[in-house]
Amino acid sequence: MTVKDFGKVAVLFGGRSAEREVSLNSGSRVLAALQRQGVDAAAFDPSERKLDELAAFDRAFIALHGRYGEDGTIQGVLELMGIPYTGSGVMASALGMDKWRSKLLWQASGLPVPEYVLLDADSDFARVEAELGLPLFVKPACEGSSIGISKVKQAGDLGVAYAEAAKHDSLVIAERAILGGEYTVAILGNEALPIIKIEPSNEFYDYEAKYLRDDTAYRCPCGLTETRESELRQQALDAFRVLGGRGWGRVDFLLDRAATAGGGAAYFLEVNTSPGMTDHSLVPMAARAAGMSYDDLVVRILALATLG
Repeated sequence: MTVKDFGKVAVLFGGRSAEREVSLNSGSRVLAALQRQGVDAAAFDPSERKLDELAAFDRAFIALHGRYGEDGTIQGVLELMGIPYTGSGVMASALGMDKWRSKLLWQASGLPVPEYVLLDADSDFARVEAELGLPLFVKPACEGSSIGISKVKQAGDLGVAYAEAAKHDSLVIAERAILGGEYTVAILGNEALPIIKIEPSNEFYDYEAKYLRDDTAYRCPCGLTETRESELRQQALDAFRVLGGRGWGRVDFLLDRAATAGGGAAYFLEVNTSPGMTDHSLVPMAARAAGMSYDDLVVRILALATLG
């Protein structure tokens, strides 16, 4: 397939989710890369234009993040309009956005996840703290970019963390802290790219560490043995496929403190079906480690666009 075969491409970015600023960053970079490669691509912000204007395009690169762009909503629009698009379909996008339902499917499939409890305003917060132990994490089930996430370190603080997360979603999860390191696996087609170990300088890999700070360390090679890395890359592919993922994405997991370079339990956290493509983003880093430039990466992602 040549770039001319793509036809006129809409790069969807911006939107109206809490991750709009990140999406504007990702999308502008994707658009520039496609245009450098000779693709007839144009910006399309669904918060500023009518969706029926998408009929003028032959293909869509989704660089939207969060609600309405990553949760199956825009994917459904493109399905109805018959416009091939990048990334996962409607169901997988919706599941990937929902951390709780992702966990349920992974548990049913035998994939390990951190112990967790669903919270509401009437939860016995002291009991949850005792059950999961401290520290623990509290997060909205359906937000990305670590928005609304808190690390609870002191007894009695869970209620405040719940209230913060509940500002962003009615479904809130309390999750046992797994403190042996955070890792991510980029998925491209049927391939899992080299694993990256994430080492934030602050409490955890929050919004600031992801997009604003320059002191977060990214280790690739990640420090695991070749055998262990191969096993975990395959597990990440399995986790992606269980949710119905396709095209490209990213799978995040944790290792426990007992983990060594050759072993230790892994716990899957979440799937990102429309990952960031900024200068701090992880998929471009993994692609670079695999010998792929940013421009080549975006063209490969676009070539995987499909329907159904």
